Amino acid sequence: MFGSEIYGRELVDLRKESKWEFLNTLFSVSEAVAYMQLVDRLDKGVIGPDLCPNEYKGLYKAVGKALFRAHVEGQLKSEIMSKPELFVEPDPELPLALLDQKEAGKRLLLITNSDYHYTDKMMQHSFNRYLPNDMSWRDLFEMVIVSARKPEFFQMAHPMYEVVTGEGLMRPCFKARPGGLYSGGSAQMIESSLNVHGDEILYVGDHIYTDVSQSKVHLRWRTALICRELEEEYNALIHSQEERATLIDLINKKEVLGDLFNQLRLALQRRTEGRPAQTLAATHMEDNELTESMQKLLVVMQRLDQKIGPMLDEDGELFNRRWGYLSRAGLWDKSHLMRQIEKYADIYTSRVSNFLHYTPFMYFRAQEQNLAHDSYTFDHLRRGEN
Repeated sequence: MFGSEIYGRELVDLRKESKWEFLNTLFSVSEAVAYMQLVDRLDKGVIGPDLCPNEYKGLYKAVGKALFRAHVEGQLKSEIMSKPELFVEPDPELPLALLDQKEAGKRLLLITNSDYHYTDKMMQHSFNRYLPNDMSWRDLFEMVIVSARKPEFFQMAHPMYEVVTGEGLMRPCFKARPGGLYSGGSAQMIESSLNVHGDEILYVGDHIYTDVSQSKVHLRWRTALICRELEEEYNALIHSQEERATLIDLINKKEVLGDLFNQLRLALQRRTEGRPAQTLAATHMEDNELTESMQKLLVVMQRLDQKIGPMLDEDGELFNRRWGYLSRAGLWDKSHLMRQIEKYADIYTSRVSNFLHYTPFMYFRAQEQNLAHDSYTFDHLRRGEN
């Protein structure tokens, strides 16, 4: 059954965050799939009350706890560390993009929720073989923070420890210094230690909530969001360019015909009150001419609708057959995720290595935003160029 049949005209208010769970990252895929499968089992009465409460909200919390335990207890990460080549898609340009930034005078930090052993193993595998002159991943970063506990890291201070041995032995400390490797702490500690604040820092993260929005809202850091799905969506947009152009052309044609139809309709309406139409042509037409012309326009618009409808349904199928594009809601509107990105991310891209295609001195300026009342925008709309 479709959502429209269940909810009808009920308004969906996404501001009531307690009513919704937002699945914003690739980590959420396993959570969503596990939950959907267990909903089916709950509906069939297969899941007993000893496992979770007999309702959907309790089931969702149980799934979340199970996945959290899999992360915290280390079983999942141990398997990844044993064979990182099965789980890591190498990007040889990533370390080189960061090396350019470092050599240009930028001070690089690594802030991760992962523990020291997992971080070191995965960074060695992903970075060391691509760096020149026997450099290691540690040489890239002025400071490394593991077990950061984001998003709390951006809002409150946790105890900080210095990692002092390769085995991960730690000792308490109260002040970080450049070149150090630490566990815990806070964002305020970073600002104080490096003597940098607010928009002097660019925070690069892949989670719109845990990373980007929190560092923006609480600290006013500059933010960059990494969204890997953009590459597939961009390719899908390129391959659907001709179909989209045809669709927009058909919609524009229908709008022109609709405008003509409305002028004739208004002419009939005004004629009953003895007033002239908007155009001389409609004013001079007989009643039967107006009626016949409107009927012909209706037939043509219905034929256009028969073409437009299926094309609207198919728009975005090259990216995802069920819900279309990630950044769009229908042909013209932006998705909820895209509006979040625009609100919290100063810049967004599919991967950090894309910065290698620019110099490390590049200043990224926001594009001009056209408004509905801009005269040239209106002219483009009238000519069907927008």
